[in-house]
Amino acid sequence: MNFNLQSMNPSSSFVATRDQALSVFNHPFSQSHSFLVSNLKNGSFLSPIITHTSFTTPKRFQPTIGCLGERNTPAKTLRQILESPGAHQGPACFDGLSAKLVERAGFQYCFTSGFSISAARLGLPDTGFISYGEMVDQGQQITQAVSIPVIGDGDNGYGNAMNVKRTVKGYIRAGFAGIILEDQVSPKACGHTQGRKVVSREEAVMRIKAAVDARKESGSDIVIVARTDSRQALSLEESLWRSRAFADAGADVLFIDALSSKEEMKAFCEVSQLVPKMANMLEGGGKTPILAPLELEEIGYKLVAYPLSLIGVSIRAMQDSLTALNGGRIPPPGSMPSFEEIKEILGFNNYYEEEKRYATSKYQLYADREGSNAYSIQRVRDDSEQRGQSPQDPVVEVITPDVYTKYGADGSRDPFSGIWSRTLRIKITGRDGFEKLDVRVPAGFLEGITNIVPALGGVNLKALLDDAAEEVGGKVLLDFNDTMGDRIQVFLE
Repeated sequence: MNFNLQSMNPSSSFVATRDQALSVFNHPFSQSHSFLVSNLKNGSFLSPIITHTSFTTPKRFQPTIGCLGERNTPAKTLRQILESPGAHQGPACFDGLSAKLVERAGFQYCFTSGFSISAARLGLPDTGFISYGEMVDQGQQITQAVSIPVIGDGDNGYGNAMNVKRTVKGYIRAGFAGIILEDQVSPKACGHTQGRKVVSREEAVMRIKAAVDARKESGSDIVIVARTDSRQALSLEESLWRSRAFADAGADVLFIDALSSKEEMKAFCEVSQLVPKMANMLEGGGKTPILAPLELEEIGYKLVAYPLSLIGVSIRAMQDSLTALNGGRIPPPGSMPSFEEIKEILGFNNYYEEEKRYATSKYQLYADREGSNAYSIQRVRDDSEQRGQSPQDPVVEVITPDVYTKYGADGSRDPFSGIWSRTLRIKITGRDGFEKLDVRVPAGFLEGITNIVPALGGVNLKALLDDAAEEVGGKVLLDFNDTMGDRIQVFLE
């Protein structure tokens, strides 16, 4: 929208995005919301803009907010996406964590995949095993984990038109911005697998009409995505006919699954041209050709789903990790996030910040924070101690476990016997050049090193020590950057 300053006053009905508000106030994004509010002059026409603008919404897509601070519903935000230019990509998630990762990656919205949820929740194929109740429960966990709109996989509505109405209302209560409804019979089958059958034209259309009625009865604006599987079950002509009928019945988005060629995709986008189209880019070898987002936009698609990327790479990563563990190895550095990254993704740091508001004393607040590991824990010091140490000072600690009893130098048969007298120095330098850690560990304490630096998991330090047994002190055993960009060095002393 155009941001016309001359027409604005505190009583006008206008909306402003975060970036618009900040550009007018002429302060960079790094300034806090409280700073902006505190620097407004009395009666400033910017007051309702700054006061009711979100400064935490991901920057890639900004839902608009009214002058009274009323935030858009997920469905309204999804409709704004549908009205905006371009083909919009949406990966398919299957739980709260995968949805969080989609949001952190900057995507405007995401899907839930019945295929992936059935796999992750039940460990079963997407052949009708998962129930309506399980999908609603999983969906509610997903929608509560993120602020972006989520389009739910409603399968075939789990029954007749009356079941479809119940499904739509349940998905609305679960917080979904949209719902995909298909015309398969029960039990259903995955769209790109064998055995698909569809209901009659009349029943298929009635499902969409029932969904539209359920939306009206709920006072909701949930987006209804009408899917037909008749392309593979019957014919292209039948799938095009059903798409037109779904549009006439009130569907907001049309979706033909498993189209077989680019020409078929173009023919689909010619149907009911005022109704947005959805493409399903089944990764790994489906029936539909995989096209780039720009090419899909040129054909006429508005939404693009990627149903298998997250569940697929998760399966492979878990297989690789289990193979390594089964062989006596820990996944190597770079193959998994550090413990710090995991905590950041899951919101530990935000939790700790908010927790401070309710702590009765700083000792209570940090009582359980100490002792986790030397890499991830910043020690609590008195204010005077903090003033006496510059930010550049690294944490230096010498860990001295009782290595004599566990790794004695008395001819013990323990595999680490005889090397306990050697010392390893572990140094971590942040991307900003400041040292985060400088710690010396007796070599006999090898088993505990990954508790200090998780990024060393999977490194065979014992083999490195054996190779360097005759080396003098100061030899560099390891020198690499972890996934956070920190430089990790291990020296033999």
